[in-house]
Amino acid sequence: MGIVLNQSIKNTVITYFGFGIGAINALFLYTHFLGKTHYGIVAFVLSASNIMMPLMAFGVHNTLIRFYSRCKSEEERDRFLSFMLFMPLLLIIPISAITYFFYNQISFFIIKENPTVEPFLWLIPIIGICMGYFEIYYAWVKVHMQSVFGNFISEVLVRIVIMLLLFAVYFNWIDKNTFIYGLAAAYGLQLIAMKAYAMYVKMPVIKFQLPHNVREIFGYSFFIILSGSVAVLLMDFDKVMIPAYEDISSNALYSVAIFIATVIAVPSRAMLQIIYPITARLMSEGKMEELNDLYKKSAINLQVFGGLVLLGIFLNINEMYKLLPIEYSGGILVVFLIGLSKFYDVILGNNNAIILNTKYYRSVLFFGLLLVFMMIGLNMLLIPPYGIVGAALATLISVIIYNTIKLLFVVKKMNLFPFTQNTVKSFGIILLIFVAFYFWDFPFHPLVNIVLKSILISIFYLYLNYKMVISIEINQVINNVLKKIRF
Repeated sequence: MGIVLNQSIKNTVITYFGFGIGAINALFLYTHFLGKTHYGIVAFVLSASNIMMPLMAFGVHNTLIRFYSRCKSEEERDRFLSFMLFMPLLLIIPISAITYFFYNQISFFIIKENPTVEPFLWLIPIIGICMGYFEIYYAWVKVHMQSVFGNFISEVLVRIVIMLLLFAVYFNWIDKNTFIYGLAAAYGLQLIAMKAYAMYVKMPVIKFQLPHNVREIFGYSFFIILSGSVAVLLMDFDKVMIPAYEDISSNALYSVAIFIATVIAVPSRAMLQIIYPITARLMSEGKMEELNDLYKKSAINLQVFGGLVLLGIFLNINEMYKLLPIEYSGGILVVFLIGLSKFYDVILGNNNAIILNTKYYRSVLFFGLLLVFMMIGLNMLLIPPYGIVGAALATLISVIIYNTIKLLFVVKKMNLFPFTQNTVKSFGIILLIFVAFYFWDFPFHPLVNIVLKSILISIFYLYLNYKMVISIEINQVINNVLKKIRF
């Protein structure tokens, strides 16, 4: 876990820095500078683009990680990478053609409830392509164990550009519609930066020869398209469905709540950047004992990190909403529901990486497709009477069922299990801290309350985890910090 913990800590710092910028954007600049309608349009366009991303990438970002370690020579690696770069065009070209020739027919079904979205629909496939190829180039640097700078491009660069665009709106240098077009340009810049870094790490030698295992690659990529679409739909489809039943401005309220809850998954995103390729290598080498050890360590480390963030959000949520414009209130319950779903994702460690690299990976797809239909049905059932709370509840139910199926699959088929006695102890610490701190606040300004309460929560939480040795790796990090402080 040395390289994992080292790069995970760096990635966590970068990701939280990016989330800090994103928090300023999502909670303050969007809400004060852009307004609910255009904020809702932004949420819709980005969610729809994210749903298209697995198609535009053709699953290559996961396929590259899975098969790269199997290449035995530099010649084979060059041939494989060349194929990975061109393979997404097999879907990008026909999808782009269909979008161009049937644009009016497609847009009719989307804009009949919210016609203000119409001028921006053509941006969805373009942003989807940028997202797709970004992930491909990011996967290329991951297999070379160079995830940190790519994470900076992913988490920080695009948010800084968006922040500058929002200030441009505030100073009337651009209007709100131009901002949305600029948003697409920001994702284009993100792709260019990622490609440049990938070429710096390892310049590909283009070879127009098919890999020897091309059929296996295609089969796996089609699975990734479908499974990736399932994962993205579980995360983003609610923001696409809400405008079908509610005014587009409801997406703004929902997006604020979603952003707050999504911070819980930051430690997972940071650590898994480096754990995914290690998981692929261990499975290809058949080192199941090492994999089981990695599975347990990733699960408990992410539970400890994620638990701290969960408590920080849940115990400060009322004060957080006092900092927002009054018209954005009403999303607190959404934060709790989505927060619980994100935490369930976090505590499963590298569960997804294991599934994607096993010969049984196709078996889970069937359940995923069923759950997509269930999620759509739940949204249709719950959004009309409960609005954005109904959408959040539909997401929580879907995530609980889907993750439980994947967990049981890994346990039954691979004889791997992520939980230990420390998992139960960690839950106990989280529950204890929640009960102890939820029912009171300092009588100061909300921002001061959040800072003071977060410091107290962190001290008690880390102390209990350290004394009970919930995670050996985290205790080692704390010991190293204490040594430096004493020195």
